[in-house]
Amino acid sequence: MKLTDEEKKMLSGEYGEMVKKSMDILVTLGDIYGAKKMLKTNNVHSPGVSYRVTGDAGLNFVKEAAFKYNSCSKCSMTLNTIGIDYDKAEELGFSKEFTSKQRELLKAYEKIGALGTYSCTPYLIGNIPKFGEHVAWGESSAVAYVNSVMGARTNREGGPTALAAALTGRVPEYGYHLDENRLGDYLIKVETKLECDRDYGALGYYVGQIVGDKVPVFENIKDPTLENLKALSAALASSGAVALYHVKGVTPEAKINKNILKDDVEEIIFGEKEMGEVGRKFNKSGNVDMVLFGCPHASIEEIKKIAKLLKNKKIKSEIWVTTSKPVAELGERLGFNKTIRDSGAKIVTDTCPVLSETVRDYDLMLTNSAKMAHYAPGLWNLDTVLISMEKAIESAIDGYWGGDL
Repeated sequence: MKLTDEEKKMLSGEYGEMVKKSMDILVTLGDIYGAKKMLKTNNVHSPGVSYRVTGDAGLNFVKEAAFKYNSCSKCSMTLNTIGIDYDKAEELGFSKEFTSKQRELLKAYEKIGALGTYSCTPYLIGNIPKFGEHVAWGESSAVAYVNSVMGARTNREGGPTALAAALTGRVPEYGYHLDENRLGDYLIKVETKLECDRDYGALGYYVGQIVGDKVPVFENIKDPTLENLKALSAALASSGAVALYHVKGVTPEAKINKNILKDDVEEIIFGEKEMGEVGRKFNKSGNVDMVLFGCPHASIEEIKKIAKLLKNKKIKSEIWVTTSKPVAELGERLGFNKTIRDSGAKIVTDTCPVLSETVRDYDLMLTNSAKMAHYAPGLWNLDTVLISMEKAIESAIDGYWGGDL
C-alpha cells in the first residue's frame, strides 16, 4: 500500500503509540483487501459502544487509548447505542455493576473526543455526510442507510477499526469506497404494495436472506419515506449482510447512474406470496408481553404517530419506544412524550433491547421492526410478531394478539 509521508509518520510512531497501533490496524486491513492507498475521512460513527458487546477487553482497549496515551480523535465521531438508558438505568432495571462498567466505557470515549449521541440513527440527529464523502461507520442498519440513501461511502466498520479511523483520520481504500463495487448484483422486482414500515421490513428481510452481502437494486418502489428506507436498511442488514442497495428513481446513485446494475444479474420477485411467507414466519397469537418501536431508533415523525395512536388510551402490555435523546427531547417539547407516557408506555433513550441486559420473563413481543423480529428470538428466547404499528398498539391496548395478519 502506498502511504503519504504523514501516514508513514503515523505508522512509525511519530504521533504517538496509539496512533501507531491504529495505523497498524488500518494498514493490515487494507493489505488483506488489496487497498492501494488510504483515504482521508472526517466522519466516524462508532459501533461497539455497548459494554454488553465490548466486555472488559473492549473497555480496557478504549481506556488505554483515552487515559494512558491521551488520544484525541481527528474526526467528528458519533457513538452508537449503548447498553443502558443513561438517565433511567435504575428505573428500567439495569444492574449497578453493568451500569457502572457502561458509564466507565463512555467516559473513555468522551475523553477521546467522541460525541455521546448513543443512537443507531446518527443521520437523524446531525451526522449527515455529503454525497460521495468517504466515512467510517459501523452499525449495520446505519451503514446500509448512509451508503444507499445518502450516497456516502463506507465499509462496515467494527469498533476497533472505527476507533482507528477516528485517531488517524484515515480509512483504507477498498470495498464500497470504490466505484466498481457499488454496482448492483441482483434486481428485485417489487410486485406488491408496500403500505407501511412493517412491509418495507418484510421486503428487506426476504431479500437479505437471498442476497447475503451483495448489492440489491429495487424497482417499482414509489415515494418511500425516510422511515420506510430506515426499516428497509435495517432488515437487509439483519437477515443478510447488505451494506449497500439502490432503489431505482429514489436513491441518489440510481438516479445519476442509469447503468447501476452489473451485467447478467439475477432477478428476484417480491409479491404477495413472498410477503405472506415473512408474515407467517413472524406470527403467533397469545397474550402480549411487550411491544417495541424504534429499531432503529425512532424519528420524531414516528413518535408523533405513536402519540396520536395512544391518545386517551391505556395499555395492558408493556410498550417501549426507543429513540435518541435529541429526538426524545423534541418529543417532550412538542407534548408527544406526555401523551405516550399517560398511556402507560415508556420512552427509552440511548439503548434498545438488542443491546440491553434487562431480560425479563417475556413470551411474546410485537414489533413493526423486521430487525427486532429477527434478533429477539435468539437473544431473549421469545416469540416475535412482525405487524404494523397500528395493529401492535391495538393489541397492546387489548393485551392480546389474535394472529390475524
